[in-house]
Amino acid sequence: MPIVDDALIGRTFREESGRSVATLIRIFGDIDLAEDSVQEAFALALRKWPAHGLPPNPGGWITTTARNRAIDHLRREARGRELVGDVMRGAGEETSGQEAEPVQDDRLRLIFTCCHPALSPEAQIALTLRLLGGLTTDEVAGAFLVAEPTMAKRLVRAKNKIRAAHIPYRVPSEAELPERLRPVLAVLYLIYNAGTGGPGGDGLRQEAIRLARAIASLMPDEAEVAGLLALLLLTESRWATRFAADGSLVLLRDQDRAAWDRGLIEEGQTIVRACLRRNRPGPYQIQAAINAVHADAASIEATDWSQILGLYDQLLALSPTPVVAMNRAIALGEIRGPEAALALLDDLDLDGYHLFHATRADMLRRIGQTEDAAVAYARAADLATSDAERAFLAGRMAGDREA
Repeated sequence: MPIVDDALIGRTFREESGRSVATLIRIFGDIDLAEDSVQEAFALALRKWPAHGLPPNPGGWITTTARNRAIDHLRREARGRELVGDVMRGAGEETSGQEAEPVQDDRLRLIFTCCHPALSPEAQIALTLRLLGGLTTDEVAGAFLVAEPTMAKRLVRAKNKIRAAHIPYRVPSEAELPERLRPVLAVLYLIYNAGTGGPGGDGLRQEAIRLARAIASLMPDEAEVAGLLALLLLTESRWATRFAADGSLVLLRDQDRAAWDRGLIEEGQTIVRACLRRNRPGPYQIQAAINAVHADAASIEATDWSQILGLYDQLLALSPTPVVAMNRAIALGEIRGPEAALALLDDLDLDGYHLFHATRADMLRRIGQTEDAAVAYARAADLATSDAERAFLAGRMAGDREA
């Protein structure tokens, strides 16, 4: 039996809270009630699970407990007592409107509700990360580089907007799906990335892949949906080699490629080839193609960096962001050397991004500027978002200062 401590319960919250919140929103139609009840259920888990052990189905325990808490809250109100009666009569049943939807999935309904065009793009992403991704308000604020109180107010406004505008909790009709797609894909990618901070994020990554598959089945002709699914599969194929046994980070160049998941690689590459035949390139498809090239290489030295650089040229034309430019500089550095990469990196405005400083540090280290590299590693470690990354960067910093 695993040791039930705060860390295990925290991982369970991140992996299961989105499912529970989505289910309760369907049952009660109230985002705040659903969110508060799930929070109360996990607070109760913190008290009970260490003493009584992990239940056989932690997610089911949380959903049932949260549902009971929500009913208790509603019974204290006149309106709530009427709603409880409706809920109890309709328990386990689906409405005719829900039966007409393409997919029966509470979480899919929730992501489309959060990504309704009545909300701003920032609010769409923030609310989905909070409700479905299991991120705290502080973590969502960090993703947007704003203060926690500022993000808390944005989330409240977004939920109020859903209530005031009577935004339906449903998967859009087939005619509505294409115009609703972009923020949904962006949020799925962010949910996946939220699960990459350490070995405890399996649930989030698998949830993002599951939802991407569901949307791909809804929209088989949308190349970018297929591109995102391929990107997630190819990224996931390397997951088992990303961390050492002690939890420390392992860079791509040092990973055991024989341990990469060939089944996921083959599935992802098959999707990429189908995307290429469509000849409708988009950012997710190009990123998936870049990962497919990495998956084909037997080592970092054997990687076709010219092909990757060409793909980054295409990606930069479609998405001219500093982060894409940074990744293109890395590819250029593999072809022309670290000095060429540094010349491009020094023109980018990414001071608040830890991977930018880590990239600069690596290039400086390769040309023998160890003191400058140590300073850059220190800045990267200060900004890093996971313990594994901080530990790795601190180790590199210490090594350069001893050199």
